[in-house]
Amino acid sequence: MEAKENLTPEEAISTLINGWSEDSGGVKKVFLGLKDRISGKTGVELDFKSRPGVSYSLRGNIRKPSEAEGTFFVMVDIIDDDPDNRWLSVCFYEEGITDPDGAGDIVPGGLFGKDGYCFDLYEYNEADLSYVAQRVDEAYAHASPKS
Repeated sequence: MEAKENLTPEEAISTLINGWSEDSGGVKKVFLGLKDRISGKTGVELDFKSRPGVSYSLRGNIRKPSEAEGTFFVMVDIIDDDPDNRWLSVCFYEEGITDPDGAGDIVPGGLFGKDGYCFDLYEYNEADLSYVAQRVDEAYAHASPKS
């Protein structure tokens, strides 16, 4: 898939989704579920980085009116080294979430220079999707402006 310049994040995501043939593991469905969970939150801005053959990265940010850049709270990477067998790596800052089931991998200094957690999803599984979606909610609550 050729990268197109000047697309909004939603247009870039749409281009990717429309060109993503159905995968046997249902990873596309997992990605769409997480994207909807993230984009449905108040004040969230999406950023999307396309690196065909490597990864597609959806990042959720919360922007306060006084900030030039938003506060990052989640990154969903579609690993694209094999377009017929994509998988997801969903990452959060370590301080923004808990991992009560120990399902994530700790990545010391691996998330924009900070410690993080990444959850790898290789196929659609409702329990795994629910667990990671709960981490999205937790990270969002942690990053949201406090009243």
